[in-house]
Amino acid sequence: MENKKASFAVNDCKDFKIKMLNWSSRFNIFCFLDNNNYASPYAGFDCMLAAGCKSSIQISRGNELEELQQFSNENNGWLFGHFGYDVLSSKSDEQKRKNNEIDFGDGFFFIPEIVLCLRNNELKIESETIEPVLIFKEINGQDGFVHQPEKTEIHIQAVVSKKEYIDIIDSIKRDILRGDCYELNFCQQFFAKDVCISPLYFYQQLTTISPNPFAAFYKLNDKYCLCASPERFLKKKGTKLISQPIKGTSKRNVTDALLDAQNKNYLLNSDKEKSENVMVVDLVRNDLSKICTEGSVKVTELFGVYSFPQVHQMISTIEGSISSDTAWTEPIKACFPMGSMTGAPKIKVMELIEKYEQAARGLFSGSIGYVNPERDFDFNVVIRSLFYDASEKRISFYAGGGITFNSEPEKEYEECLLKAAAIINLLKAED
Repeated sequence: MENKKASFAVNDCKDFKIKMLNWSSRFNIFCFLDNNNYASPYAGFDCMLAAGCKSSIQISRGNELEELQQFSNENNGWLFGHFGYDVLSSKSDEQKRKNNEIDFGDGFFFIPEIVLCLRNNELKIESETIEPVLIFKEINGQDGFVHQPEKTEIHIQAVVSKKEYIDIIDSIKRDILRGDCYELNFCQQFFAKDVCISPLYFYQQLTTISPNPFAAFYKLNDKYCLCASPERFLKKKGTKLISQPIKGTSKRNVTDALLDAQNKNYLLNSDKEKSENVMVVDLVRNDLSKICTEGSVKVTELFGVYSFPQVHQMISTIEGSISSDTAWTEPIKACFPMGSMTGAPKIKVMELIEKYEQAARGLFSGSIGYVNPERDFDFNVVIRSLFYDASEKRISFYAGGGITFNSEPEKEYEECLLKAAAIINLLKAED
């Protein structure tokens, strides 16, 4: 059956986004993607919402995404969902799910009942069973604001202490000195138990504090991911692949323009930050070369520095081309998990990550995104994210950074807390 499609004019996009989110709360499964008005030559929409589930697939670990590709071949419409960090791992569940407070599974994709795409004040609605005009009226009837819940006590704990964190960084530096690896992305988990929150309210607050271009509000039954990610993992448009890894962070100073400019220039002039960035660029080039046509992989921007509300980030862009008959899951298999969240060389550092990290990553440093009917796709890197299990009343979040031989453990710990600051401050405000 063909989807019914229609377009509608939207005057106040900010207000309408909130209405879309309030309306989506009736569904057990939905995925909201928002670029928060960041201008980019690669952006395809202002925001997109996939709501309801006609059909879905839970991805089995270790099958090289063959089940997902078959599901995609049998269903030629939109797909939305996620890849967990361990989706391509051959390790058993028991080995990989240690201390994981909130388990979204290794991967999940669904065919939505309704797809809404907002761009340049135009809303496009697709639905197989419901007339788009009725959907538009329902959404317009929603509140244009998010209700603030009663305050609740939230006691945040870290899986590792500061001393344990610093000891681990010292151990990683010894691994680097031995030649086991060049760079390793080490992350730590924070969590809280016996917590009841309003996911929509916290998502709206998080993206107000940190309005990043790869934000996502993702509900999978009783589990939520509230994501304010600044990073793209991989985009496919036709035969072109685009990856934009982030490595290099410095703090914003919004009250002092001179200090803010100095912090930004630090990234441009720091050998440490640039060495981290170029290592992940080389790793991405290597990953893309596995799937792209020979000679097509190129670095189109190296050491680009971009400013976000909390931090300045160093972002590079790598592009390549694939043959037109390449299955869309093949680039994912070649590049996942993303090099910015592992390190180099990838296989070895993933073994070391398993050794040193005290909590399984799960959806953190995985990816959320969409695949369109033409089998183009865009996936983010799940960082700067809060995870919530409404049934178990638990929240968790992660932060980390790339460790090299030049890393100073105390500064790495401070950078880790800086990256977690938006979520920590948000939760403390509710305590």
